[in-house]
Amino acid sequence: MDHVNRDLEPRLLRAFTAVADELHFTRAAARLYVAQQALSRDIRRLERELGAELFVRTTRQVALTAAGERLLPYARRVLAAQDDLAAAFSGTERRPLLVDVGAPVSTGSQVLAEARRRLGPETELVARFHSGLAGAAAELVAGRLDVSFGRAHGLDPAVLARLEHRLIRYERIAVVLREDHALARCARIPLSALAGETLYAAAGNDTTTEWTDLAAQLFAGRGIAMAEPFPEIEGDAEFIRVVTKRRWSVLASEVFTHLPGTVLRPLAEPVPLSPVSILWRKGLTHPGLAALHTAARTLAATDWLTRPPGYWLPRPEADMVLRDLRTAERPG
Repeated sequence: MDHVNRDLEPRLLRAFTAVADELHFTRAAARLYVAQQALSRDIRRLERELGAELFVRTTRQVALTAAGERLLPYARRVLAAQDDLAAAFSGTERRPLLVDVGAPVSTGSQVLAEARRRLGPETELVARFHSGLAGAAAELVAGRLDVSFGRAHGLDPAVLARLEHRLIRYERIAVVLREDHALARCARIPLSALAGETLYAAAGNDTTTEWTDLAAQLFAGRGIAMAEPFPEIEGDAEFIRVVTKRRWSVLASEVFTHLPGTVLRPLAEPVPLSPVSILWRKGLTHPGLAALHTAARTLAATDWLTRPPGYWLPRPEADMVLRDLRTAERPG
């Protein structure tokens, strides 16, 4: 990068950051609404202009090179400055970004906290707390929210088509049991041990249908019953009251608020996973959104996207993983 063209086109940097976020050319092209061939041309042009290879490409994966890692924070700052320039002449000040994290203890809240550490005081990220992605997605489409987190492919396809999304984590699924439950002493609970049990999975709550759908797939053929439909429960205190009164066991994520008098135990044999994506309104540009993407990518680089041996995923996510594996193994 000794002789960098000072007139680099922002389009090339947007192509680069999209691939850096997705680490997948097809998904990055879909995110930018361009053909994959056009995206690949832009990346090759950027590499020529910088005199450095930015990605290592194999049939199985795409990874940033050292030069790509070096370029990424500069590219984000350039694009954020361009967005600020556009906002400065749009007649409106940069507004806060409204981010639904679902709950104070959640994957979304972890991403939000990491993003806030990366931003200056001039950019505001304001948290919202919706009980489920189905409800939050309606707010995204209506323009009353900007970003949310959850199981994207559990949404109505017509709603999902109006949003952009990127997978950032596979949360392990767990069960919340009363301390006096017969299985509470187990370190992890085999799914077969829940045969004959009734678990609450938000049936009857129209704002979190994506979670109820996942639970129905997981329970099918295993002798696990779904608790009867119940209206939406708002707030931790009310949730604790209802669960305690009804003595429910609850299907939950490993990232879950502690309920007094209960224990949280991971499920096993198989290990069920809940896919969590970051979702945002199409066409949205904001420095806070870029910071959220960077934060999610940083956190996902630990073990967030690891699928353990003997995992289980709902459909269509399981079919998508299988298709990607087959594509990666295909010669040429």
